[in-house]
Amino acid sequence: MEETKQIAVDVGKIKMAVNSGVPLTIITYMLSHEMEVYMGEVLAAFLRELKQESMTDFLTYCLSELVTNAKKANTKRVYFQEKNLVIDNAVDYDEGMKTFKAETLSNINYYLHKQKEQGYFVKLILQARNNKIKIEVRNNTALTFFEYKRMHDKLSRAQQFVSVEEAFQQILDDSEGAGLGLVILILMLRKGGMTEENFRILSENGETITRIVLPASETYKRDLSVVSDELVKLIEALPQFPDNIISINRLLNAPNSKLSDIAQFISTDVALSGDLLKMVNSAAFGLTNPCRSITDAVKMVGMRGIRNLLYSIGATQSLGEATPNAAALWKHANQTAFYSYNLACNYFAGDRRLVEDAYVCGLLHDMGKIVLEAANEKLFKTVLEICGAKGIPSSLIETLASGTNHAEVGAKIAEKWNFPDVITNVIRYHHTPELSLEEFATLTSNVYFADLLCHYQSGKIEYYQFDTSVLELFRISSEPQLKSLSDKLAQAFKADSLSRS
Repeated sequence: MEETKQIAVDVGKIKMAVNSGVPLTIITYMLSHEMEVYMGEVLAAFLRELKQESMTDFLTYCLSELVTNAKKANTKRVYFQEKNLVIDNAVDYDEGMKTFKAETLSNINYYLHKQKEQGYFVKLILQARNNKIKIEVRNNTALTFFEYKRMHDKLSRAQQFVSVEEAFQQILDDSEGAGLGLVILILMLRKGGMTEENFRILSENGETITRIVLPASETYKRDLSVVSDELVKLIEALPQFPDNIISINRLLNAPNSKLSDIAQFISTDVALSGDLLKMVNSAAFGLTNPCRSITDAVKMVGMRGIRNLLYSIGATQSLGEATPNAAALWKHANQTAFYSYNLACNYFAGDRRLVEDAYVCGLLHDMGKIVLEAANEKLFKTVLEICGAKGIPSSLIETLASGTNHAEVGAKIAEKWNFPDVITNVIRYHHTPELSLEEFATLTSNVYFADLLCHYQSGKIEYYQFDTSVLELFRISSEPQLKSLSDKLAQAFKADSLSRS
């Protein structure tokens, strides 16, 4: 992002990042005053979206301290180069630090432009996942031994102070930024019930990383628990899975079942047969010749494939498209299913079960959102009334419905309907594939990737927001590679949609 006089905060992108659990990143080369203000505004909007406004003041202070220290570290590299001093040399380091602060402050614009010319950046990363908030500041200069020792000494001293006032009385540091400000940061974290475990300074791959990881506030977690309990009751009030599909599923699970018996049973249900043939003949399955009978369909996709398609049809029938937004969610679900299946066929063709499960898991990944959107109005009103009586803001329900918590709601519905473990797991962890059960981890990453590709195409997220380990799984190391794959999938899905219309 370029340094500009006025930078507007994109609340829509912040909301999307919070809802999807993906990181938000801001990069600056000069850290102008306008950019520092912008970073603070983004942090405030980020915390508002998480209903964590109580953290805003002290985290804004922490952010200011961390980005200022990162900028000073970059400035120091330029200054030492200008003075022909070697920053890793003990004698040169002591010599340079005697005049560093005074000389750089008196000519700061010169040094900031030099930083930009040499590509030194400060990067802010915000992310919310699993009820934890991560604030990370990076700069692309590795800590020297002397800097690391100095910071470690300050952090150790901070543990000895009881209050900020005591720190003010005992610390006087005119040479570097990692002095009083860093101590105050630690004391503020401690006042909030945190420990040194919540704050880390690392040096990796030529970058210095300062990271704060905080749990959501206790009030938020308590309110979340209350709302979640009420939503579970709402889920329990949902209708059972369609009887005709339950009967077919029993037949599929019977040890002596024959494909011909299953095909005949399905054929007796005209509406179900039509839905099943429509799915099998979609471009997602890439059949060379159209499938014209249930017998052919069963032979084409096999027992497991038929079972998965029936779960898809049953969920669609049970949840419905009662509102315009629910219809939009189903459209996204169908696109994700198409991408998920095609990705599985192209990257994991040797894993037959993964390929067979990819479509249904993609289709049902947002089942929690769909349920919360299409839920019975009376039931939802009851949840709102209960929250109001307990002093819980109604906006928290919206956050649950749209945020990553919808994954847990969807997983509970899948359990209620006795879906296989693989489907339940993918629904639960499609935003956090690293938490998936190991046996389903690749499939969960496949659905996560398909889901984010849809959002990438609509401009809601950017390349950097994809999990790097998932990109590696799909052998993607640059944005042009991602865009090429994205364009191919988008064209194929468009062709499929036209063929159905």
